[in-house]
Amino acid sequence: MAGLMLASTLLTATTGWASAGQQTPVTGPPPGVAAWRNDTSTGHRLPDPAHAPPSEVHDFLGDLTAPQLKRLVERHPRVLGNLDGAPARLRYAANRRALADARAGERKKAADSRLSAEDRDRAARRAGRYHGLLAAGRRILAFDPRGRGQVAEVFGDLGTARHVAVVVPGSDIDLSTFDRTRNPYGTPAGMARSLARVTDERTAVIAWVGYTTPVGLGPDAATGRLAEAGAPRLKRFVDGLAATGLPRPSVFCHSYGSVVCGLAASQLRMSDLVVLGSPGMRAANSASLGTTARIWAARSSGDWIGNVPHLRLFELGHGADPTAPDFGARSVPAHRVSGHSDYFAPGTDALAVFAAIAEGRAA
Repeated sequence: MAGLMLASTLLTATTGWASAGQQTPVTGPPPGVAAWRNDTSTGHRLPDPAHAPPSEVHDFLGDLTAPQLKRLVERHPRVLGNLDGAPARLRYAANRRALADARAGERKKAADSRLSAEDRDRAARRAGRYHGLLAAGRRILAFDPRGRGQVAEVFGDLGTARHVAVVVPGSDIDLSTFDRTRNPYGTPAGMARSLARVTDERTAVIAWVGYTTPVGLGPDAATGRLAEAGAPRLKRFVDGLAATGLPRPSVFCHSYGSVVCGLAASQLRMSDLVVLGSPGMRAANSASLGTTARIWAARSSGDWIGNVPHLRLFELGHGADPTAPDFGARSVPAHRVSGHSDYFAPGTDALAVFAAIAEGRAA
């Protein structure tokens, strides 16, 4: 009976699946990897972005001279800018170059009269987005224009950080919605920026959009297919932080992002795992996540996600409610959180606890 109710509810909630469309997950290293693999300018074979552990990447780059590193940034910005295990300063420099190249390409398309007006408008919007990411002071740790686009940005200084937090977003997030003025605390950049503002100067917060998120309500949001593709990418990203000597991060997972984090949890080197507005983590309880990290969960009474059945029928649904007492997660108060996208809004009780967790001082 419970299974029938779940199926009925999910089918009702996802009417119009065909119109929402299924997303093709972006996997593997970015374009340019073939040229990277064939590069012998350092006198050695470069570490394979698809297979070399981030620790190996870090050790290899650490043995290169400054001129050699500069040449790699110039020759392979798209690969180096997304290379987990590479020092942050190199990734920032590579991504600035990759973004500038991408902006120039889109501006050229926007001015090409042979293209349709729709294509020119689309190119102009992308160029504007890349231009915004190139603004002074922004620290772009990853940039991949494939598909709907992926990006990671650092708020704070990873070079001096004693504490690190990673924000993993949910549905409808990509390069175009990474940062926006409307509903800012529903975006990964807005969440990370807000958390960084209430933590000390030794805490760096990373907004990570490194997987293909679902769009709207549909089969992608109701199943774990995209989360299964995103979990290994999150693991590799966190391994890359560890390889550069950073402490184990606290990982904050919003909405569908908590499905990604649940699937990756057993392999994530993290201190704390915090889920908010979660539809479930594809786990029966906190113990079955297979991690020694502390598990925290928050859900506002005004969050519509509370109406989603916390059940699982074959591939539909994401399982137990992480805020339920028998799940075993530590409770984060969310009495002053108004809805699904406001957990990081200034002045909320949830944000105050998030700051304590990120700084390592939460009881």
